[in-house]
Amino acid sequence: MSEKTFEKLTALLDQNQASYRVVEHSSAGKSEDVAKIRGTQIGQGAKALVCTLKGNGVKQTILAVLPADQQADLDKIAANFGVKKASLSSPAEVSALTDCVFGAIPPFSFHENLLLIADPSLLQRYNELAFNAGTLERSVILNTADYARIAQPRLVEFIRKD
Repeated sequence: MSEKTFEKLTALLDQNQASYRVVEHSSAGKSEDVAKIRGTQIGQGAKALVCTLKGNGVKQTILAVLPADQQADLDKIAANFGVKKASLSSPAEVSALTDCVFGAIPPFSFHENLLLIADPSLLQRYNELAFNAGTLERSVILNTADYARIAQPRLVEFIRKD
């Protein structure tokens, strides 16, 4: 959907001298499928979810990033922010805040009203992260330390533990 998002992202990475590469590929629906196409592990995938937080006088939208082989616990996110409820944002909200369709959202916020958080495990497991970069047909594989340095996400533990 968004060539603009890809251009913003690569400009940011270049400006900060990040170590990354771009992979062009066919659109794949599932994390498992796109990991095979990219030649990466599923857990290297940086899954980005747009969530709306409500309650206690707060309405905040966040971009929550976690390893693609994990599930988010929205109650943990709500508790961390002291709100009653965290829910996935609507497709219209996602598009307005990210200029991307669900599944193509990179783990960077380019919108002032979208707070970036990441589960700490995202930064601990692999030397490189892989993610769609504004479209479903293009991925970036980025050095994990460069991601942490450039994106500077707020670290919040929110992986679902079953």
